Amino acid sequence: MASPSLLLPEASSGTPEVVTLLALLAALLTFAEYNSNYPSIVEFRGAPPLNRMRFAAVATMVLALTLIAKHQVEPSNLTALFSGVGRLIGGLTDFPYSPVRLVVLMLPATTLPEVLDSVRIAAGVTYVIALIVIAAFVFAVRILGWPTMNGSFNVWINLPLFDPTAGGDVVHRLQRDGQINVILGVLLPFAIPAVVKLGSDMIGPLALDDPQTLIWAACAWAFLPASMVMRGVAMLRIGELIEEKRRHAYTPGDGETAQTA
Repeated sequence: MASPSLLLPEASSGTPEVVTLLALLAALLTFAEYNSNYPSIVEFRGAPPLNRMRFAAVATMVLALTLIAKHQVEPSNLTALFSGVGRLIGGLTDFPYSPVRLVVLMLPATTLPEVLDSVRIAAGVTYVIALIVIAAFVFAVRILGWPTMNGSFNVWINLPLFDPTAGGDVVHRLQRDGQINVILGVLLPFAIPAVVKLGSDMIGPLALDDPQTLIWAACAWAFLPASMVMRGVAMLRIGELIEEKRRHAYTPGDGETAQTA
């Protein structure tokens, strides 16, 4: 996560050290969380590979955009490869009514062509990575049988913020929350550019000419909706497992059926 500040030469004095310190603190907190016997706020802690996929997605986004930005100042064979692939992806995803096109259209009319090109590439790369990680998680759920492939699923550990005693049927609440997360995750890539455009007209344009600002803005725009979709799919799957367990529990056995008859 610290790659933009560490790899891009535009970083101001002292920034790499501060970012490295924050990265170490985040790593320490994550290590403490995953080695604790009690849950805190991290969801699906004991149901891999959901959180691993999330981390891999955002890390890939940040590293890819960092290498693409680095090609503008310190080109190499590696940065040229990422820049070429990113330009191809940006062109393929920039079609009418696509989220990438909406991101480009939210910029002011006075935006320089090179900034427009950078925004198009960043939006296209992050959006494709988000779609890939969502497809990979759906594959893990539907084909590999997540989360039962890792043993039993502990709701208390994996959903610490979900209170099963809050009222209402647990399955209904899981399905409702899952559907809301999926719908919001699908709509946000389209809605965020519209909100930013509206805010730019009232407050001022968002400056995306700085590489680090562009990297984090593009990653947030693509990763947060993807994370919501994955969370929604996971909650729908858990609701499905609970409903299936109830069905098996309430189905009478052969002896009970014969006695009832």
